[in-house]
Amino acid sequence: MAFTLPELPYSKTAFGDTISEDTFDYHYGKHHKAYVDKTNAALEKTGLSSPKLSEVILHAKSQGDNGLFNNSAQVWNHSFYWECLSPDGGKPSGELKDALDRDFGSVDDFKKKFKEEATGHFASGWAWLVMDGDKLAITSFHDADTPVAHQGKKPVFTLDVWEHAYYLDYQNARPDYIDALLDDAINWDFVAKNLDGKGVERADQDG
Repeated sequence: MAFTLPELPYSKTAFGDTISEDTFDYHYGKHHKAYVDKTNAALEKTGLSSPKLSEVILHAKSQGDNGLFNNSAQVWNHSFYWECLSPDGGKPSGELKDALDRDFGSVDDFKKKFKEEATGHFASGWAWLVMDGDKLAITSFHDADTPVAHQGKKPVFTLDVWEHAYYLDYQNARPDYIDALLDDAINWDFVAKNLDGKGVERADQDG
């Protein structure tokens, strides 16, 4: 078996100008697909038998196999990222809102702190909301790095801050991209599910 490019949970035109069809064509159709193809090609050399994607990531990290790590982690990161987005937008509610209020003061304070992390992250990477113990925390990882590879950091929500995620629509204005998504394009129901600590499973797949 081989890893596959997962289907998007919405059409490539669903977000209008917030995320354009052109961005999906390049970001999903070319970048994400290339990570899948390169992971499958590299996996043939490992001797692993039908591993889960998360297992490949951990194996590659333990072996210092940067090529396999970067590509497999990007497959997982992107699969998780697409699920974090929704053209319907909305607001956090219920248990998620309570947790954001508890750990950041309010939903607005969370968005402000998350935007600061995402816009302040130097060069390519990912901004994350994670469960760290019994509390939510905001962090970011460089390049392809992922919470999957960090024990105790359970993924809840992410935004991609590589330039290919936003440059066609926002040019170099990363803050505008972050604002647009946080205000109108987050799947808060999916984010809320990840409070159970099982976020890794929701973007995993069998190889």
